[in-house]
Amino acid sequence: MNMFQKRKQKMRKVGFVLLIVVLITILYGLNTGSLKIAPFDVIKTLLGQGTDIWEMILFDYRLPRICITVLAGFGLGVAGALFQGITRNPLADPGVLGIHAGAGVGLMIYMTYFTSLNTLPALTIPLFTFAGGIMAATLIMLFAYEKGKGLLPNRLLLVGIAIAAGFNAVTLYLSLQLDEKTYSFAASWLLGNIWGRDWIHVYALLPWIILLIPIVYMKSKTLNSFSLGDSLAMSIGTRVNYERIKLLGLAVALSCASVAMTGGIGFIGLVAPHIARRLVGPAHEYLLPISGLVGVVILVLSDTIARSIFEPSAIPAGVIVSAIGAPYFLYLLFKAKKY
Repeated sequence: MNMFQKRKQKMRKVGFVLLIVVLITILYGLNTGSLKIAPFDVIKTLLGQGTDIWEMILFDYRLPRICITVLAGFGLGVAGALFQGITRNPLADPGVLGIHAGAGVGLMIYMTYFTSLNTLPALTIPLFTFAGGIMAATLIMLFAYEKGKGLLPNRLLLVGIAIAAGFNAVTLYLSLQLDEKTYSFAASWLLGNIWGRDWIHVYALLPWIILLIPIVYMKSKTLNSFSLGDSLAMSIGTRVNYERIKLLGLAVALSCASVAMTGGIGFIGLVAPHIARRLVGPAHEYLLPISGLVGVVILVLSDTIARSIFEPSAIPAGVIVSAIGAPYFLYLLFKAKKY
């Protein structure tokens, strides 16, 4: 068995274990809440053999929220791996770089024209957040680029933090122009409160994940070539600038569509790829799917903890994610200083 076969086999084993963990986490998430349903009863209800009350609780309330966290967790995990691969910066993350802040501005613009979040116009929310994310990404690229040197990793991080601060200020300003209820929603969104709890929100997010993930996976070899450096990547036929812009657009679309329904949750795109890299190595054909699965585990588990442990006063899932991600981010900063 050669090295590539061993890596592929390892990826399958790790992926299988993570899938089991995801299923257990989902089952636990469906069980928790103000009214607990035993795991066996959850399975019975999903198979259509539960009571009317159980069906209403699971299918109308808990299952849409679980679907949102699964889809968004996978999208954020893959987006983080993309950002790190594009920039060759292990500290790159859509939240840290200011992409989520741009998405927040897009959401506030949506709220200015459409006050309802649970009707048909909600299907267009990812488009608004994507537009805001593209604005942020464009500004970051402009300020972090230097002629002859390309994107500078250190400058990218600093510019991203500055852009995030500016866009967050715009988000708060726009939210102040709205009514009290909408302002409360904006504050909740910034904290990473999972608000997408209806099937229409699942339908809004699902096409973005289904369409974009396969396209990203097909670009695994291009991402691998980026790790060689721009000069070597060009020498083997990679159109570096063209592919970087295209992949950046995919990363922005994935991350912005995900946070559109979950709130401004950060650090999943930072932590998930690092954990995945330790499990299966740096090759993106293995790294991308494992990063997505790790992102699912983190987000579903964080949301379940936020709802169950702190019941009845549930806290935003973003608080739990930040409690995990912030110390890890500091650890990576100190580790990077040594080299």
